[in-house]
Amino acid sequence: MSDSQHINHDYHKYIRKRKVFLLVSVLLLLAFALVGINYGAAEITFQSIIDVMFGRGSELSRQIIWNIRLPRVLSAILAGMALSVAGAAMQSILRNPLGSPFTLGISNAAAFGAAVAVVIFGAGTMRSSVSDAVLINNPYLISMCAFLASLLATLMILLVSKIRGASPETMILTGIMTGSLFMAGTTALQFFADDVEISAIVFWTFGDLGRSGWREFWVMLAVVVPTLLYFMYNRWNYNSLDVGDETAISLGVKVERVRIWGMLIASLSTAIAVSFFGIIAFVGLVVPHIVRSIIGPDERFLIPASALFGGLFLLISDTIARSVISPIVLPVGILTSFIGAPLFLFLLIRRKRRQTW
Repeated sequence: MSDSQHINHDYHKYIRKRKVFLLVSVLLLLAFALVGINYGAAEITFQSIIDVMFGRGSELSRQIIWNIRLPRVLSAILAGMALSVAGAAMQSILRNPLGSPFTLGISNAAAFGAAVAVVIFGAGTMRSSVSDAVLINNPYLISMCAFLASLLATLMILLVSKIRGASPETMILTGIMTGSLFMAGTTALQFFADDVEISAIVFWTFGDLGRSGWREFWVMLAVVVPTLLYFMYNRWNYNSLDVGDETAISLGVKVERVRIWGMLIASLSTAIAVSFFGIIAFVGLVVPHIVRSIIGPDERFLIPASALFGGLFLLISDTIARSVISPIVLPVGILTSFIGAPLFLFLLIRRKRRQTW
């Protein structure tokens, strides 16, 4: 076999491995979506799910599946996709393996904006119930406030990235400072709030998918799908950024425009998820690293694979949160932190010493 044939064979093997990973992720996502609909405080069998899907089944089963579990499962998938792709894009844009909406403080900023909308502008009704601490009655205002706050955090990070010689560590420290600043703002709101409002704000920031409904799902779908398409459209640009700004410029990439718009779109994607469900930590940080360790850093496959695996990761986490101590439902943000933190430490320990960024 000639050298060109060897190269062609290796390339097809390279592509095939990544396509198999995407296919397996899709199948697992569909399988765990059914599991997510099945698990909960009320016992619903797989046969009941099939009956309801075909217009049969009891009225109680239809109400539980269509109005509670199905929108929750679909919202978990969308939120996981939004956070994971935002993290993968930020890591490439900033050429920083620690880049994510959570570590860069954008999640805390979006949470602060959403809290301002709820407490000051009356976009949410405060309740003291554990199962429904905040009833969102104006998701558009909350999303806008969350996006504006996350945009401010993004601009602060981009400003630091413009400094000559700014290292990845400097940008991460800027993100930590930004997150602390907006967390202080959220704490200030709690200081001036009454007891019920404090409980509502604290519960909201846990990161919980229990507030998901069809309205939230459709709003997220209208934002998340275009952002995914945008990142897929720019996947070649991100591949160029991975090897350095000089190389990207020589290939005709408008680096500053790609970097600024990428951060803005990632912030919007993060803001939508956080504005509805609170802070869901580590999804945007851990998932791209897991996917990258399996299929490599090629953005053509990394972005769609991160989206699929991110949806799967958050869906499984939420299913465990709903079933581990049933009928008590844990906020999924607590579970993702418990799973994500040690998993990320394991990836850091396992990672070989090589220059990837």
